[in-house]
Amino acid sequence: MKTIERRSIVKSAPLIVSATTAFSYQANSKVSFGIIGTGGRGQYVGTLMANDPNARIAAICDRYADRIDAAKTKIPGADKAKTYRDAQQLLADSNVDAVLIATPVFMHPEHFEAAIAAKKHIYCEKPAGADVAGCKRLLAAWEKRDKTKRIQFGFQQRFSAQYLKAHGYFTSGRIGEVKLMMSYWVLGYLPPTGDMGLYKDLPLEEQKLRRWASWDKLSGGPIVEQDCHGIDVMNWFARDVHPVSAVGRGGLRYPLPYGDWGTDHHDVIYQYPGGIEGWLISIKHTAGYRDVKEQFYGSKGMLETSRKYMKLHGMTPDVRYKSADDLRDTSLMEREESNADITGEATQAFFAGILAGKPYDMTRTAVESTLTAILGRMAIETKREVTWDEMMRSA
Repeated sequence: MKTIERRSIVKSAPLIVSATTAFSYQANSKVSFGIIGTGGRGQYVGTLMANDPNARIAAICDRYADRIDAAKTKIPGADKAKTYRDAQQLLADSNVDAVLIATPVFMHPEHFEAAIAAKKHIYCEKPAGADVAGCKRLLAAWEKRDKTKRIQFGFQQRFSAQYLKAHGYFTSGRIGEVKLMMSYWVLGYLPPTGDMGLYKDLPLEEQKLRRWASWDKLSGGPIVEQDCHGIDVMNWFARDVHPVSAVGRGGLRYPLPYGDWGTDHHDVIYQYPGGIEGWLISIKHTAGYRDVKEQFYGSKGMLETSRKYMKLHGMTPDVRYKSADDLRDTSLMEREESNADITGEATQAFFAGILAGKPYDMTRTAVESTLTAILGRMAIETKREVTWDEMMRSA
């Protein structure tokens, strides 16, 4: 697999073709979908999909019977859906038009590859993979895709009305020249004091599969599995250009009772082309405190984005303005609130786009955002600057 080049980035604008040319759906029909992986995320996103008027749940799949049973109970209509224990069998079902991949992160490349071969529309949860080799495998499968299909990943900020408005302000030059972007991923519950002993009676490998998020090899670790959302936003606002290098630091504030995470706090500085820096600040175990947002500092203003609002700060020519110190003064701000579930906005776009005959493919940007997170993880682990090319040569 060749190193990804910036000039080869696929832009996010959808290719529009006639629905009658590209798809067999009739007007007012519904897209039948299946779910591969009915754990917590599969149940959450699957419920949003099942409640979509453009969609119908047709099949569910999980290797564990209790997860199947939970899905049948919690996802509307899943009790009437076909059930499979093997993803290949679900993908072979001709009644399934589209598939949600919500399996553990390290399985995403394998299941994406199989869904491409089965010529399904794909909604794959983020990130694209847990390591460089997995991302390369996914890209190799993508090269064989049916270009009439819709492929989305769970980087749902790209479908939020407020994020899209802020992105328009950014690209139109509303805040001037931007040289600094920041992503804050600060959230968590109480620090762990002991292992809950979940699945303690099961064999170790099954325990690890069921608790995959606690293991770096299976999840990519917190920076890849969690912080990738903010990283994707920085890449997106940088016009879908990935960074060329990264430096970072991190560590554990509290001992691990389970798993092998290397950090529960870390900061990474990414160097993008054109002298732009992207800072990631991430802290876990914050006793319920949450600050998840992005900021973009320009020569004419500052944009702030989050899942609940977007905010534009204007000029502050006089420090006597209250907003110099008291951000409760909104006289120099434009703020737009959001009550929408941004994952719901993304799944709605998925099914509406399929029915409208609008192929859309975010594979390249999703993989690059995943690799950007992996680049940051490598910089933290090595405690030195790591380049994009070095990372790509590592597998």
